[in-house]
Amino acid sequence: MTSSLPVVIGMGGINAAGRTSFHQGFRRIVIDKINAQAREETFVGLASLMKLVTLKGSQLVDQQGEIVAANEVEAKFGQQIIAGTLIRKIEKNHFDVDATHWHQKMHVRPIDKTITFELRAKELPHPLPHAWQVTDLGAGKVSVEIPEHLTISHDAYRDNPIKAAGQMPTGFEPGALYNSRYQPRGLQATIFAATDAIRSTGIEWDAILDKISPDQVGTYSASVVGQMQQEGLGGLLKSRLSGSRVSTKQLALGLNTMSTDFINAYVTGNVGTTFSSSGACATFLYNLRSAVQDMQAGRIRVAVVGSAEAPVTQEVIEGFGNMSALANEEGLKKLDKSDKANHRRTSRPFGENCGFTIGEGAQFVVLMDDALAMEMGAKVMASVADVFVNADGYKKSITAPGPGNYITMAKSVALAQTIVGKESLQQRSFILAHGSSTPQNRVTESLIYDRIATSFDITNWPVAAPKAFVGHTIGPASGDQMAMALGVFSDNIMPGVTTIDKVADDVHNNRLNIATEHWHCEDMDVAFINSKGFGGNNATAVVLSAKVTLAMMAKRYGEQAMQDYQQKLTLVEQAQDTYRQRANQGEFDIIYKFGEGLLDENSIDITDDSLSFNEFKHKIGLPTTNPFDDMV
Repeated sequence: MTSSLPVVIGMGGINAAGRTSFHQGFRRIVIDKINAQAREETFVGLASLMKLVTLKGSQLVDQQGEIVAANEVEAKFGQQIIAGTLIRKIEKNHFDVDATHWHQKMHVRPIDKTITFELRAKELPHPLPHAWQVTDLGAGKVSVEIPEHLTISHDAYRDNPIKAAGQMPTGFEPGALYNSRYQPRGLQATIFAATDAIRSTGIEWDAILDKISPDQVGTYSASVVGQMQQEGLGGLLKSRLSGSRVSTKQLALGLNTMSTDFINAYVTGNVGTTFSSSGACATFLYNLRSAVQDMQAGRIRVAVVGSAEAPVTQEVIEGFGNMSALANEEGLKKLDKSDKANHRRTSRPFGENCGFTIGEGAQFVVLMDDALAMEMGAKVMASVADVFVNADGYKKSITAPGPGNYITMAKSVALAQTIVGKESLQQRSFILAHGSSTPQNRVTESLIYDRIATSFDITNWPVAAPKAFVGHTIGPASGDQMAMALGVFSDNIMPGVTTIDKVADDVHNNRLNIATEHWHCEDMDVAFINSKGFGGNNATAVVLSAKVTLAMMAKRYGEQAMQDYQQKLTLVEQAQDTYRQRANQGEFDIIYKFGEGLLDENSIDITDDSLSFNEFKHKIGLPTTNPFDDMV
C-alpha cells in the first residue's frame, strides 16, 4: 500500500531575520554569501518590510518622499537594516530594558501616632480596614488616619539583567497591515505569516478548494506561552492588580489554540480538520507530525501548518531568566572578559555560552499531497517523509534532557537511509539543530548526533543552528529550522554558527561539522529538523529536498505526467513571481476576512451519505461502510 507524500508547496512567516517567503530571512542570515542580485532583492525587501521605503506608484520612495532606486537601497539603508534585524537589544516598543516597570512594595510606618493622608472618597478600599479612621472633608474628599504600619505598592523601575532578544525587524508592525482590532501581537503575526505562506504558493486558495472536498483541508497550529501581551493573557492576569478592568477579549485571545482558530475563521474559511498541539519547543513539529500523518492516511489533501509566538515581554523574560535559562548581561561580560555585553552575540549554540535568547516569530508551511500537487502544478520546495516524537521517560527534573531524542533521531536517520540510500545520507544530509545555546544543550545534543553518526558511519555531518541568529521563538522554533532547511536546499549555502569563535571543548564534535562561518555546499538531499523541548518533548522531522521529491514523483507518475506537470508549473511560477515582487515592495495583500463569506447553515443539504454547501463546489461525504465489519 502506498502513502501520499506530503509536499511543501509554500512557506511564509516572520522572525528576526525578516519575511520567510522566497528565503528572505534565510538570505539575511547568510547575506555575505549570496550573489549580487539576491543581495539587492534582500535589502529592498527588508527596507520595505521595515518601512524605510514605500511604494509610490511604480517607484520606491524613502520617508522624506525621495525616490530610491533598488540598487541604491543598500548604500542608503544597509547599516540600518543590518542593525534592525536578527538578535539585538530589546527595543522600547516591547519594554524598556534599562528602566523596566514594576511595582515595588513599601512598608510604611507612622513617625508620630498615625499615617495621615487625603484622597477622594471613591478611592477608599472596600471593605475599609478596621483600623482606618476616616473624616469627611466635603466635596467628595476624605482624610484618613492609620495608627499602624501600611504596606503599599508603588511604581518603580529597574535595570533588567536580560537585554537582548530576536525581534521582528525594526519598524515592522504586523497589526498595521490590516484591521487588527486590538489583537495580541502573536495573532497579528499569525495573520501575516499564514497569508505569506498561502500567497507564496502561487495558487489561489479557492482554486485549491475547487479540486477537493472542503473537509480535506486541515489547519494545524498552536503557541506555547499563549498571547502574553496586554490584549491577551498578559492583560487578563495583571489588569485588576494594576487598577484596570479585564476586557471581554483577553481570555479568549490568550488561548494557545487561537493561531489555528484565526486562520480558520479569517484566512482560509476552513471547515475541515482543525488541530492544535503544544509540545514546548517542538510545537511546530508536533503539529507538522499530525498534518503529515493525516495526509499520509488520506484524511486531508491540503494543510496549513505552523506556530506563532510573541514572548518578548518582561514577564516571560523574567520567568525564563529566573530559571537561569536566559543569557544575561553579567554572564555575557564574563564570557567575553569585557565590561560590555555584545547584544548581537547573546545566542551561541555549541560554543561557550550562558543561556538561550528569547525570540518572536510566526512560521507556516502549506502542504499538499503529491497527487494534488501534480494535478495543480504546485511548486515543490521539499517534502516531509515523517516526523517522530518520543518522550524521555522517568527523570529527576522536568526540564532536564533525556533519551527520547536518541529515539527520534535514530528513527529519522534510519528512515532517510531507506528512502535515499546510504551514500546520500552520509554525503548529502545535514542537521538543523535545536541548538538552544545553553551549556547543557551543547553537550547533550552534540553527543546524540555524534553517536548516531557513528552508528550510521557518517563523518563531517553538517550542523546548522538558527537560534544563533533569530533566538529561541519557543513554539515556532522548529519552523525557523524548517525555513533554514528550505534556504539551504534552494541556495546551497550552509549557515555557520557565526556568533561563536570556536566550538566549545566539551562538545562531542568528532563526526560533526559545526562551522563558525557560512560555506557553500553541494546539493543536499535530506535535512533533519531536531527539537529538544522542555519537559521531554522531543521531535525530529525528515525533510527531503525538492530534487529528491521530484525524482520520487517522477518514479510514481511517469515521464508524460511530469511533462504535463511542468507545463502547469510555468503558470504557478509566474503567479509566485508576481507576489514575490509585490512583497519585496511591501505589498502583502493580507488575507483577513472578518465577517466575510459566512456559511449559510440553513442552506446545508443533508442526506444519509453527504452534506452539500452552496459555498463549496464539492460535497462532504459521510461514512457509508463499517470499518469494523470483521468484528460485528
